[in-house]
Parts: sequence; structure tokens; C-alpha cells
Amino acid sequence: MTSTENFGSRTALICGVSGQDGSYLAELLLKKGYKVFGTSRDAQGSSFSNLHTLRLRSDIECLSMVPEDFRSVLVALRKSNPDEIYYLAGQSSVGLSFDQPAETIQSITLGMLNILEGCRMLDHDIRLYHAGSGECFGDTGGIPANESTPFHPMSPYAVAKSSAYWLVNNYRDAYNLFACTGVLFNHESPLRPERFVTQKIVRSVKRIAEGSREKLRLGRLDIARDWGWAPEYVEAMWLMLQQDKPQDFVIATGSTITLEEFVAVAFEQAGLDWRDHVLQDPNLFRPTDLGVGRADPASALQKLGWRASISGVDVARKMFQALV
Repeated sequence: MTSTENFGSRTALICGVSGQDGSYLAELLLKKGYKVFGTSRDAQGSSFSNLHTLRLRSDIECLSMVPEDFRSVLVALRKSNPDEIYYLAGQSSVGLSFDQPAETIQSITLGMLNILEGCRMLDHDIRLYHAGSGECFGDTGGIPANESTPFHPMSPYAVAKSSAYWLVNNYRDAYNLFACTGVLFNHESPLRPERFVTQKIVRSVKRIAEGSREKLRLGRLDIARDWGWAPEYVEAMWLMLQQDKPQDFVIATGSTITLEEFVAVAFEQAGLDWRDHVLQDPNLFRPTDLGVGRADPASALQKLGWRASISGVDVARKMFQALV
């Protein structure tokens, strides 16, 4: 990480600054000397709890922006006048996307379209990063996905991210925009809300270790994912916008473990056997769910010089340790 370099003449706009990735990205950019703007649907009413946790709130100028409203987007772009835009906004839960498909697709796909149109209309060059997802690949049958692997989305969330990916590609080709997508596989941190399974697990373990008699209810335990550490992933986002030409990259650790392994390690941190405290609940099964998420991030190492140092069971350990 080149945090000692100074980019004080640059301005960045982080759309969705209050989320996990937005908060860690803001921290990274501030260390590099950027002036940072961040958006939320209601900047006056939002708690920005993650920014407060990282002690960043006073260093960021927050703007209200509704991604689905083009006028709102254009106002935010003109107020911030950014050199770099990071579009991290939108409904971010795969599971929730089955319950809220319209909101998911509108906030991700229409939001991305409005940002692209805004960049096209402004009178100076902007570098644009779009947060893609490894969910777009669907189930590759255990074959590691790279930048050439076809998409096969298996959830409304993945459909939305796939559509946004192709919008970015189209605008890059049609209007010569510096726009790229980071196809990020799962990445976690203490800033994850509890609706995400990794945070649900470690918080339940902590409560059980403290004497709670609850049972941790989970869906499929045989699913396998490439889990990384979010603070490392935001550096890859930044590196993508520092290249001579815009290019899409798969960002992942290259290591995949099952949810059962993640659960076992989390309970081990508290000296407990997970089998005594976990129930598999069919009501938590998704209508469709990819079995194995596996990635090949070789291009990111070769061209960006980026490599994850924390993966799999170490993510589970770090998330639990952050609670104690």
C-alpha cells in the first residue's frame, strides 16, 4: 500500500460511503491525501456509524444522492467535481435480493447507468470504478473464474451486477470513458452488518460463549466461497483507477473454503464445538444458490501488483477477535 504518497490535488466521490467498502476506501484515500466526498440517500439523517467507528466522519463531506434519480446524481457530481468516482452504492445482500428484486436491480443497474451518463455529460475526464461481484459467474462447477469466464447469474443481485458490468463496458467502448469493474468475490470485516452470514456467525458465537442458550440457525453448510478481508480489497479498487488504461479485474484470494469450515473455526476461537450449537434450517435455503465460488486472481497480481494476504479461516478468526 502506497499510503505515504500524496494525492492532495485529487478529489474522490465514494457513492455508498457508509457501507463496509465505502468506509475502508475513504480511510485509504484520506491517508493518501485525497479530498473525499461521500454519498448517502439522506446525508442529514444517516448515522454513518462505520465512518464514526473508523473516526473518519469529520474528514468527509457527505452529500445526499439517490442513485435512481438522475438529477440527484448530476447535482452530487457537480458539487463534488471529482477526479475519481467509486460506485459502491446499491442493495448489497444476495439473500435480500430475492425478497426485493426490483429495488436491487434499480439501485444497482439504474444507479450505475445514471453515474455513467453523468460522467459523459461533465466537461472533464473522470475515472470511474464500479463494484462488480463474483456472484455474476454463478456456479462454475469448481473451475476458478477469471476475467474471461462467462457470466451465469443465479440471483436478482447477480443479474443486477451483471447488467451494470455490461453498461460499464458499453460506455467505455462507446464514449471512451475511463470506467472499469472490479469483480470482487466475498470480502468481510468487522463492519459487516449482521444480515451477512459471516457476521451473523461470529456474533452468535460470541453470545453463546458468554452464556446464551441460543442455537445458530443457518441454511446450507456445504456451500463454498472465496472469503477475503475487505480492508485489503479497497486497495485493489484504487489501483485499478491508477492504470494507464481501464481494465476489469477479478479480485479474490484464490482460496475457497466451505461455510462449515468457517463456522467450525469461528466456534474454535471460543473453545466450542460448532456441532453442539448449530441447526440447519431449510427455511433459510435460497431459491437458487451457487455451490462453489472459486476465483483466479492472477491478472490482478500480474498487472496491479495486488495480492490478498488474508483468506478463508483467517477471516473467520479476525472477525471473531474483533468482537472480544
